Amino acid sequence: MPDYDLLAKTIQSLTEGEDDTIALMATVACEVHHSDGRFDWTGFYRVTGPEMLKIGPYQGGHGCLQIPFSRGVCGAAARTGEVQLVTDVDAFPGHIACASSTRSELVLPVKAATGDLIAVFDIDSDQSDAFTQGDADALAAILGNVFART
Repeated sequence: MPDYDLLAKTIQSLTEGEDDTIALMATVACEVHHSDGRFDWTGFYRVTGPEMLKIGPYQGGHGCLQIPFSRGVCGAAARTGEVQLVTDVDAFPGHIACASSTRSELVLPVKAATGDLIAVFDIDSDQSDAFTQGDADALAAILGNVFART
């Protein structure tokens, strides 16, 4: 498990004074991805239209280019506004296999200062049951701090 306190401080330092959403997403994706070996794919799917997510900054292999709110784990996070902690993606109804190696997934809604959903933050692992509620809570706090200024 990463040192989330250090990760939060590092991201805060790197993004201080920045309010460009894409620059913030790129920095967060990079820092989070390289903080833990469990994180096989780490990135954002941005809200780009009604009920539609499109790929944003990420680290790892290719991702799906677009995901409707009605499909997959990312769509569920966008649709419900709730964190999706999936221990086994094969057991998740409607899971979209952007990469066949993905075994578990953690997806967090990302909101702007206005409270509007701007993206979801998706972390895939090639390990089953890779994520904990502690991961979700720590990452939600980091995302809240970074995107509260957008």
